[in-house]
Amino acid sequence: MNKTSAYQFTIIVPIYNEEDNIAALERELSHYLSVAAVPSCVLFVNDGSKDKSLEGIMDICRKHPHFFYCNLAQNSGLSAAIKAGIDQSFSAYTGYIDADLQTAPEDFNLLLPYIKEYELVMGIRANRKDSFFKNLQSRIANGFRRMMTNDGVTDTGCPLKIMHTAYAKRIPFFTGMHRFLPALIQLQKGHVKEVPVRHFPRVAGVSKYHLWNRLVSPFLDCFAFRWMRKRYINYQIGENNLTL
Repeated sequence: MNKTSAYQFTIIVPIYNEEDNIAALERELSHYLSVAAVPSCVLFVNDGSKDKSLEGIMDICRKHPHFFYCNLAQNSGLSAAIKAGIDQSFSAYTGYIDADLQTAPEDFNLLLPYIKEYELVMGIRANRKDSFFKNLQSRIANGFRRMMTNDGVTDTGCPLKIMHTAYAKRIPFFTGMHRFLPALIQLQKGHVKEVPVRHFPRVAGVSKYHLWNRLVSPFLDCFAFRWMRKRYINYQIGENNLTL
């Protein structure tokens, strides 16, 4: 039995070369688990880090019973790390947060009250603490994405989201998928809710994003999404005799 099945909520934390943030992640996530609105656990997904991130993750998991990890054999990107986490999550709800802690784990408690009614509940970064240029790139990318997907979402880049695990496991995954989670949930006739959450400046480590993967790549991914949407297969199983 997968250990995450003992919890209602699994928090996926994709990690790539974040050794400087490991101590803060241990502190902030441990505190959140003590005040979480539902029984929760943490699942680190090490995306082939080349620094000492994996050693730090394993140390945390040895010390804390509600922390787990999986290690990708090589760096595969954020979408792959999120998919790997979802594949290994068997709680009713699955969410994720970035390792840079620019959003607060405690704010999951702002999202959880809506999760029974909505298949995806996600944050909107209030009073963003990023540079003018980074915010400008995000506004342009978000505007183009809304035009191409018609998902109606303000801030799909906010790294604080909770999904029904059953819906998350049916998402068609591809590189750049994490930018289209609302639209991909809506393809399954799911409903999306946005909730304002806090945003903080990065205090350790280095951002993995630059002009290409924050602005140019999302433009190209929008066309891939439009192609996929026309060919998406959505089904629900009725009766069966597979369950013992």
